[in-house]
Amino acid sequence: MDGFLNVNKPSGITSYDVIRYIKKIPGFREKIGHTGTLDPLASGVLVICIGNATRKASKFLSMEKEYLATLLLGVSTDTDDIQGKVLGTQNVSLNDLNHDTVNKVVLSFTGEIEQIPPVVSAIRKNGARLYKLHRQGHSVVPEPRKVLIHKIKIEKIEIPRIVFRVVCSRGTYVRSLCRDIGEKLGYGAVQEALVRLRVGHFTIENAIDLEQLNRDTLHKHLIPITFV
Repeated sequence: MDGFLNVNKPSGITSYDVIRYIKKIPGFREKIGHTGTLDPLASGVLVICIGNATRKASKFLSMEKEYLATLLLGVSTDTDDIQGKVLGTQNVSLNDLNHDTVNKVVLSFTGEIEQIPPVVSAIRKNGARLYKLHRQGHSVVPEPRKVLIHKIKIEKIEIPRIVFRVVCSRGTYVRSLCRDIGEKLGYGAVQEALVRLRVGHFTIENAIDLEQLNRDTLHKHLIPITFV
């Protein structure tokens, strides 16, 4: 059995929890892996490689990713998302944030930008993951990196929340994007929710919910290796 599974990961579990779930399907003994971690808070497209498809996992690194993000203004955390330790809060003034101002600031992040990854991330520094160093109490200062925001569009503004859609390159942290948009608007900000809508040609419309996977549906929804 060789191919890809386009799984709609639910919020609240890790990407590896999805793999554990599939491994427990009766009769499943294949090699398995995923093509890019989704944080536990996030839901949406998680492409799973099975059998010989695992050899193509690296091809997904360069593929465009599309997300739907909910940004919450007036809160700062150590992880740049709502699940982190709160570092500060602010009252958000509706008088300072008309729709034109918000739209102009959000659109200003289109193109190549320099982004500082979250302190709590899987990036390695001196051989260790940043999130592990953070948990151990070490002072962590991530190096800035250049990422490409192909497209960004506001879907809804209901202050203190801003919902936007973004198409971006590899290495982009939407958590950091939320933080930086908030900073430019004059407030702390975190990512409150995140849905991955697309990885390359793999879309959420064609993804299978995790709880629907079983011995029969796994074969039915297996995507041939030639698709990539």
